[in-house]
Amino acid sequence: MAKQSTSSTYDITVPATLELDRTDYLELYYYMALNRKLDERLGHLYRQGKVVGGLYSSLGQEACSIGSAYALGEGDYLAPMIRNLGSLLVRGVHPRDVMAQYCARAIGPTRGKDLNLHFGWVERGLIAPISVVGALVPVMAGVALEIKMRNKKTVALTYIGDGAMSTTDFHEGMNLAAVHNLPLILIVENNGWAYSTPTSRQANIEDLVVRAECYGMYGEMVDGNNVLAVCDTVRRARKLCLDGGGPVMIEAKTFRRKGHAEHDDAGYVPETDRTPWEQKDPLDAYTNFLVTHGVVGSNEELKKIDRKISQLLEESVEEALAAPFPDPSIAQEDVYA
Repeated sequence: MAKQSTSSTYDITVPATLELDRTDYLELYYYMALNRKLDERLGHLYRQGKVVGGLYSSLGQEACSIGSAYALGEGDYLAPMIRNLGSLLVRGVHPRDVMAQYCARAIGPTRGKDLNLHFGWVERGLIAPISVVGALVPVMAGVALEIKMRNKKTVALTYIGDGAMSTTDFHEGMNLAAVHNLPLILIVENNGWAYSTPTSRQANIEDLVVRAECYGMYGEMVDGNNVLAVCDTVRRARKLCLDGGGPVMIEAKTFRRKGHAEHDDAGYVPETDRTPWEQKDPLDAYTNFLVTHGVVGSNEELKKIDRKISQLLEESVEEALAAPFPDPSIAQEDVYA
């Protein structure tokens, strides 16, 4: 995993307002590499027929999930979408739980009753994703309203894709958040494609963040492949929300390196779109940064982290696959209508 990329001149730098120590830098690498390796292992399990249902890769978008979740504080609420695996890892979800969930095993968070990242723990500040795209925005606006009504010093954060910005749920949620000055951070992951529909066929604007001004909220654009830039932008957005200046819309420019799901080969994406982004791999870029800026003396320190991750994933796969499928007798337990 740890290597210096020679295929690109894409370099990342530390934003002037971002304060991190060496432990932070290495933790960011750990989560970026864990996200990448866990994605790869899930891909293997999918092709072996072990994964039940769809698999949604975050390849190429890891920096957005990792950087944003790392910027949050204790007590904050986070609601990921199906491609935000990295944010769950940062917030303490164990890879075994993710694998068991994807493989529909009884030890998974939903005890085998639901799949992929459709799980959450409200008591841990994790709100479960919703299949209907855009629907998390009004939900998290409601969470942010509860935060404001109880005078909590926390924020709510969720994600949306470029395509889901075309939904009424998005509009209603953002308008509610703006009117009530709620501590909500929305990250728009603009990867250029809503399944197979290019963004240019959905919006007559190049930068989606300009819509923030229309709602009367602060908006900012960030390089979604630079984990440091994402972390800095979300930290500043969080402070703005805590100071009563929310909500905040952040557009992260990034790219979905695989199709909508593992079954989709993304053949509709022109090579001229794909190649430049593949040369801006977020993990390669961050690895280069750590070495060239002297955060680590050599790649060997990063390889040690890689080996630790590989061991963790081996143990997680074994434990997940050794677990049974759910007993049919529990089908109606913990189900609400």
